[in-house]
Amino acid sequence: MSASPQAQAPAKASFKFPFWAQIVAGLALGVLFGWIARSQDVSWLKTTLEQVGDIFIQLLKLAVAPLVFFAILVSITNLRKVNNAARLATRTLLWFMITSLIAVGIGLAIGLLTDPGAGTGLTPADGKEPKRHGSWIDFLTGIVPKDIVTPFTELNVLQIVFLAAVAGIAALQLGAKAQPVLNLAESVLELLQKALWWVIRLAPLGTVGLIGTAIASYGWDLIGKYATFTADIYIGCALVMFGVYPLLLGTVAKVNPVQFFKGAWPAIQLAFVSRSSVGTMPVTQKVTERLGVPKEYASFAVPFGATTKMDGCAAIYPALAAIFIANIFDVQLGIKEYLLIAFVSVVGSAATAGLTGATVMLTLTLSTLGLPLAGVGLLMAIDPILDMMRTATNVAGQALVPVLVSAREGILDKEAYAAASSSPLDEPSAPAQPAPVAVAA
Repeated sequence: MSASPQAQAPAKASFKFPFWAQIVAGLALGVLFGWIARSQDVSWLKTTLEQVGDIFIQLLKLAVAPLVFFAILVSITNLRKVNNAARLATRTLLWFMITSLIAVGIGLAIGLLTDPGAGTGLTPADGKEPKRHGSWIDFLTGIVPKDIVTPFTELNVLQIVFLAAVAGIAALQLGAKAQPVLNLAESVLELLQKALWWVIRLAPLGTVGLIGTAIASYGWDLIGKYATFTADIYIGCALVMFGVYPLLLGTVAKVNPVQFFKGAWPAIQLAFVSRSSVGTMPVTQKVTERLGVPKEYASFAVPFGATTKMDGCAAIYPALAAIFIANIFDVQLGIKEYLLIAFVSVVGSAATAGLTGATVMLTLTLSTLGLPLAGVGLLMAIDPILDMMRTATNVAGQALVPVLVSAREGILDKEAYAAASSSPLDEPSAPAQPAPVAVAA
């Protein structure tokens, strides 16, 4: 009996360049091309790097407005499939606040120990007031949009979240009558995630452009001038991500912290490159589900976190930046100011809106403390380098809290968590709808 054609066909050896290795290669090439462009004054190379990086960020931003709207809308309506949904939502918000307080405390401690603004040679004359401001009046009045179109055209994520929340709550109240709209919203969300996935696959190229532009534009001299402040940000974020988070996983969730980083690594590395929590959101949700968090709960907690949970941008960074700017402008900060920084970090983090940069959050902090807004201009040049680590910390926290809450509520799939790996994610597909999640009393 002869073998079948399939049996006769020789096995093909295939080699797939891992996605994380592509990112690392992009980082290395970006540094190399940026150094060449700056040291050899190659203008066309610098322009090319800028265009590649800009196109990647623009592609990410293109999906932000509809992605946030439909993700929040669907996430709120998905809570109807979860038992004790109000309890889950409350505990999620509570852990967001707890981890933010810990992060801002670490930022303040590092800043007080190092005085990052001392010895830089910078003066108040080097700063300038930013175009975008943040104040409590603007923050509170800016939540409600004047019309439906402007939040999407001007990419005001906070207002988009408001519209989506209103639509989601209304859909829950309407019940079966809103089902056709919800079906459409779920289909549009899957379409957006599919398109954004193609953009995510371009991250290695985007890395070359973004890192190359930073090196070509600023060089190593600028990093040297801000060496203490840059080191403070990276050390603070590292302490939160690799110190606080594992401690919480081990003591609160009672799971292996190493498994968390294995499963969450694709989202963390993409966040580092893209500098966008919202742009990373589909990957963050995917890795959170891979870590054993029920899909219905993850589809609420991750979009919610992507727009409000910012341990890097809204806790560590404004704490250190406030101390840095106070050093430059020779302003003494006391206990009251440090408490205000903690308050702003917990309450005002939604102002960062999950986009690249944290200028609005910083100006909100400075205006609350009475520090000169011109100090923001001192940090604008170094911001892209800082934003990579800040966003990676944001996204790690956005995946952490659903794991903590799920473990505490007894709904975490421990087998899935134990099997989580750092392998690249497949293209997202529409999974079968699981049964409603039961929460332990």
